[in-house]
Amino acid sequence: MRQGDVEDLWEHLHWLMVLHQQGSFSKAAARLGVSKASMSQHIADLERSAGIMLVQRTTRSATLTDAGRQLVDSMRGAFEQISAGFANVRDLAGAPRGLLRVTAPVAFSRQQLVPRLPEFLRQYPQIQIELDMSDRLRSLAQEGYDIAVRHTTAPPETHVAWTLSATRIVLVASRSYLRANGTPEIPEALVDHACLHYPRQHGTATWTFVRTGPDEPSTHADPVTVAVNGPLAVNNSEALRDAAIEGLGIALLPDFSAQSALDTGRLIEVLPEWRATGAFGDWLYAIRPYSAHASRVSQLFVDYLRESFSKGFTSTPPALV
Repeated sequence: MRQGDVEDLWEHLHWLMVLHQQGSFSKAAARLGVSKASMSQHIADLERSAGIMLVQRTTRSATLTDAGRQLVDSMRGAFEQISAGFANVRDLAGAPRGLLRVTAPVAFSRQQLVPRLPEFLRQYPQIQIELDMSDRLRSLAQEGYDIAVRHTTAPPETHVAWTLSATRIVLVASRSYLRANGTPEIPEALVDHACLHYPRQHGTATWTFVRTGPDEPSTHADPVTVAVNGPLAVNNSEALRDAAIEGLGIALLPDFSAQSALDTGRLIEVLPEWRATGAFGDWLYAIRPYSAHASRVSQLFVDYLRESFSKGFTSTPPALV
């Protein structure tokens, strides 16, 4: 095989790996910064060289054939070693630089992550961050993200995880709502209140509580689960917080979403001697796909977040434009 053919083969194989990760020619082309036509031509050239079809094409997606998957699986370790080796060399080249692709939940990003980014970018002016704010749990490896922030009880075992902060769930309402409707003293009283909740599945919504006060009654030694109902269910804690501020009802929120409103008195905590469980995660983690090497840029970002979150959650939401 001629030298030029070998070089073309390496490029074609790399593009096949990216196509597999992205799942479509258009997304893979965007990831590589090339045209869709060029992407398609490279894969067609590779299939001619292999003498077998590697990609099953549809109008909206591209999936690997059995032969394509076998080829990608056999190359994965080699490409990871090449990527790690190049990252090691690049990390020696002076000031940290490069693109960092991050994904994180929408409400958390707006309230806690975005306010922390300017200081990091001022410290490292040659680093660029591409932030995907999405509540969908994206595949880091397949979609090319370097770091994800996850609000969960336990991170996936297939990833490397760093703890950013413990979190807790708080039950909150506005003073105006409580003046008009009364303040519940026990979880069971919530059945008579408008409860703003995060929809988890079809059927009746429930909240579960355990007593945390020093004089826990024996009748409440076990968790108490209450069926709740209200005028609004929405899968975004920021929207729930704003609805509670407007007096629509009592909301169950992660503390990082409620922090600014609690600090300013727009919301107050309800049932403070009871702790809600199961509605949200117990920890915030930064995670990355498992590999033997973490890039210098990724590690700097994680270290910065860990230091920043060790000081607590910010109570100042980002300015809106």
